[in-house]
Amino acid sequence: MMRRGMVFGLVVLTVSFAGAQDKPAAGAEKKPDVAVQADSTTEGVVTVGGKQIAYQAVAGTLTVAGNNSQDALLTLDGKWLPEAGIGDKDKLEDGPATARIFYTAYFKKGAPAEGRPVTFLYNGGPGSSTMWLHMGSFGPRRVVTADTEHEAAAPYKLVNNDYSLLDASDLVFIDAPGTGFSRIFGRDKEKAFWGIDADAHAFERFIRRFLTKYSRWNSPKYLFGESYGTPRSAVLASDLQNVDLNGIILLSAILSFDNSVDEPSLNPGVDQAYALALPTYAATAWYHKKLENPPAKLEPFLAEVEQYALGEYMSALLQGSELPAARKQAVAEKLHQYTGLPVEYLLKSNLRVEGGSFSKNLESADGTTVGRLDTRYKGPDMDPLSKDAEYDPQSDAISSAYTTAINHYLRTELKFGADWTYKPSAYGEPGFHWDFRRVEGGQNVMPDLAQKLKSNPKTKVLLTGGYYDLATPYFEGKFEMHHLPIPDALQANISYRYYAAGHMIYVNDAILKQFHDDVAAFIEKTESAK
Repeated sequence: MMRRGMVFGLVVLTVSFAGAQDKPAAGAEKKPDVAVQADSTTEGVVTVGGKQIAYQAVAGTLTVAGNNSQDALLTLDGKWLPEAGIGDKDKLEDGPATARIFYTAYFKKGAPAEGRPVTFLYNGGPGSSTMWLHMGSFGPRRVVTADTEHEAAAPYKLVNNDYSLLDASDLVFIDAPGTGFSRIFGRDKEKAFWGIDADAHAFERFIRRFLTKYSRWNSPKYLFGESYGTPRSAVLASDLQNVDLNGIILLSAILSFDNSVDEPSLNPGVDQAYALALPTYAATAWYHKKLENPPAKLEPFLAEVEQYALGEYMSALLQGSELPAARKQAVAEKLHQYTGLPVEYLLKSNLRVEGGSFSKNLESADGTTVGRLDTRYKGPDMDPLSKDAEYDPQSDAISSAYTTAINHYLRTELKFGADWTYKPSAYGEPGFHWDFRRVEGGQNVMPDLAQKLKSNPKTKVLLTGGYYDLATPYFEGKFEMHHLPIPDALQANISYRYYAAGHMIYVNDAILKQFHDDVAAFIEKTESAK
């Protein structure tokens, strides 16, 4: 579900990894969605914890420009001010770059806006819509899927979300420019919105406009990003100058792309991705009963593997070709105990196993591939002779249900987008290419999050993830938090919650309940910013 860019000199090599949150949108537009559709306001009731919560839902769009100077010349309804010198006769594609960003906001009825928290939620990709969080996590309605199994075909169940976060906060689900019902227009529109910095600036402008439109400047404010939404949150938090945040919630995090285990072989000499993925390999082997002497409980076992990963294993990797043969053999045997992979295979891999190779080889004797986004899922090999996994069983298991749910829900219940095409992602769009180059700094956005924590030492961070997530291994996120360039005292601002789930921890009902309780408690504890 990640899309990783690697900079070699002045050339950017971009490698795509298919996943549930970046599957290409199917089908063509019925007609160009150029005309602005009026916001749709509906009302509903959701039951959370046995209590009914009446809410107002607004499905609509806010338009932002591609830079701050032009953005200041746009009104809240997306029209250019007279001083902009852009008349109605000018076509959208001939004018300055703009993004018409679609959102769905849920406001608890009867709650005073000023003291009521507001949380902005978005998925990742980059290039994914936010249908996953919207239909799976904290909205008032959610789609039910079979945990660890491929969901049966339609009709799917769309039910009251017993774990909606509306009991703790108002919610704003945002589709990134070019995804969902969000559209981009104008000259150089792709450059203006598709890249690390450009994307974060678009979200920053959206949030400022939203706070103005709904008079929420004095509300407690939270960012909630999943997957690539976590580096977006880091850069966005830094970009939101003079806007203090009460909290930042990171789900399935990656802040430094050097830590991705998808294809670290393309980045030789940087070995820590293999070590950071080892606990997830171990959790997966334990779950699928591939360990010769399996421990009774998972979490104490993972603590042992974490210690080995950053100690003996990382030390061996750092030696490169100077690693003595006897020690290499010993490390391979230990890795076999933790991963279930054959010693011979580990030696041939030079002790370095990429995520796709692990997914393919853990159960290769059975002709089975395990998932990437959630390694509890598995499915038949596409090609028994391939080196790496050719697909992600978890992605295929739930994508149809989520795509159906968002299309049905927005049109029939929220009364928006009847003649528009909802784009699950921007993949396959003409000109789609994510620019990982930045004006300042590289692809590591840890300094951005650190800057926000240092500029406002009362900002709190909640890091969450799943033990069976191979797209953004949980230990990777923990490692990054402990290596943020911040004073040691600020480490107390970061709290951690991990679950026996994958990348999208909310597909499991019991875990979603715990996740809701953890996030609600985090908001309750931090909304006063004391």
